[in-house]
Amino acid sequence: MSAPGAFFVRWRVRLGYPLAIAVLWFARPTPRTLLCGALVGLIGLWIRAYAAGYLHKQEVLTVAGPYAYTRNPLYLGSAVLALGVGIATRSWVSLAILCTYFALFYSIVMRREENELRPRHGDSFEEYVRAVPLFLPRLTAAKLPGESSGAFSFAQYKKNHEWQAAVGFLLLLATLLVIWYVRTH
Repeated sequence: MSAPGAFFVRWRVRLGYPLAIAVLWFARPTPRTLLCGALVGLIGLWIRAYAAGYLHKQEVLTVAGPYAYTRNPLYLGSAVLALGVGIATRSWVSLAILCTYFALFYSIVMRREENELRPRHGDSFEEYVRAVPLFLPRLTAAKLPGESSGAFSFAQYKKNHEWQAAVGFLLLLATLLVIWYVRTH
């Protein structure tokens, strides 16, 4: 991986904190935008939860469930979640920060993960890459003979700690609600 790529992968979470402060600083939420953003965010959380229930990290090449539509359903869910946050903030600046952060960091992260999966899974991964898009999902599930054909598992969802995304989103919505209240009262 290139030096800039390694930097972004290593620093994406740490740089997210000051960017989150900026997103909140520019936020001008209203009850309506909070509700609309929460509904969009719930779709993103559902996509992430659905994907996490199939994902067996470092064990097998997961090609079932949402992974038959996109190679990165967790990141697709994160993008929808970020859009929900942007709507909730009612701020074009906040939305631009979120979209730029996501596009920059996660495009690099997705490519890095591909480079890790390629040698581990060889021809199976190459077949998967040919059949399933990197990010935007297919309309129908790809039919792949895969290393993982399992069903959704709530135990796997918990093992992947996906509940933390829901808690984080709820805390963010609560913070935006406080911002709305302080600015209007």
